[in-house]
Amino acid sequence: MESTRGFILCLFLLVTISSSSAKVEEENPEFWRSQARETLQSALNRKINTNVAKNVVLFLGDGMGITTLTAARILKGQLQNQTGEETVMTMDTFPNVGLAKTYSVDFQIPDSAATATAYLCGVKTNINVIGVNAAARNGACKTQKGNEVTSILKWAKDAGKSVGIVTTTRVQHATPATSYAHSASRKWYSDADMPDSAKLDGCTDISSQLIRNIDIDVIIGGGRKYMTPRGTKDPEYPRDFSVRGKRKDGRNLITEWQKLKTGKVAHYVWNRTEFDAVNPETTDYLMALFEPGDLRFEVDRDPSMDPSIVETTEKAIRILQKNPKGFFLLVEGGRIDQAHHDGRAFMALHEAVAFDYAIARALELTKEHETLTIATADHSHTITHNGYPFRGQSILGKSPLWALDFRPYTTLMYGNGPGHKLINGSRPDIRDVNTSKITAVI
Repeated sequence: MESTRGFILCLFLLVTISSSSAKVEEENPEFWRSQARETLQSALNRKINTNVAKNVVLFLGDGMGITTLTAARILKGQLQNQTGEETVMTMDTFPNVGLAKTYSVDFQIPDSAATATAYLCGVKTNINVIGVNAAARNGACKTQKGNEVTSILKWAKDAGKSVGIVTTTRVQHATPATSYAHSASRKWYSDADMPDSAKLDGCTDISSQLIRNIDIDVIIGGGRKYMTPRGTKDPEYPRDFSVRGKRKDGRNLITEWQKLKTGKVAHYVWNRTEFDAVNPETTDYLMALFEPGDLRFEVDRDPSMDPSIVETTEKAIRILQKNPKGFFLLVEGGRIDQAHHDGRAFMALHEAVAFDYAIARALELTKEHETLTIATADHSHTITHNGYPFRGQSILGKSPLWALDFRPYTTLMYGNGPGHKLINGSRPDIRDVNTSKITAVI
């Protein structure tokens, strides 16, 4: 009974305090009605673009569901010293919006391999397989043969357009890989990751398909270690044995790629200095691999070594747009998803904000009448936004309304993974933990 009374009192105080937090103009009904009229009129005034798109830029926020987008919108504003809720993401300005069903053929909840095959190839399939239909089985090489499906990247290339992929993960990861590879397992990054049976049955690893399947003009992301022979020292971390080359077949796919581009201006780069030196106007091909595996999270990124997703997107567009027939570019904010998997909302939201800035830059570099720009997600995550936080309160903070155990909880929570913790039968006391800081451990 006492706990219930305490809860009711806390709720009463919450409502009383929050009722006085409105800005003066927001207390005027005309403020909201005029905004509504302007929004409606803007939609009515918009002229439908009936042109056939010469260029397509597909922005894919991996794991960037509705809650992530809402929270990232607030964070973006708060990083600009605003309350955040009224912030407009670049994605919010797009004239059309829709929702998609993301189930795979075999599961209610899909993974990035099945969803990538759906939106890049137009075919729903099973989880953990890429670029093949649902007749293929996870890890079974023999079921891959004859069940390959092609992607929009290939369709664009066959139409004479330039094509590119930009990602914040390794370029062999599920989303970018599906644009060029066919594999019964998304995990076959290099031949070292494949079982001997799959090799005997004639399947090849994703990295080898990267340089052979489609003539990709721009490849930007991470994944150096899957491209070089086992034991090859990484140029950035030569003393780190864990990131050395993995390939068992002794092939150096970077060197092979360079030889395939003989006669063309083709640059392979792995750091900021080399990347900045690439002149888009004179470059035919670019392969930029900035990390042995996935790129660093945006908040951990060393700007002196690695460019941002905004900069990589810009470089890709400037190279690709020289083609008079147009281009297709896939840009993946892949580490949004990976941060969510670890229950790290701080990282995920900063990744989403950086992703939105990349979209804004792409819109500046392209012409709307000839370019179709799409921003979407492949699936969501179990992150929830709850707890009646005050207007303008840090989206990464704690709810002012405590739980029945008289302890606070974070405004953002996860329904699975490491987000739930009990110590000696009770929740951790986070009253003295600054959850808005990157160093916070809950």
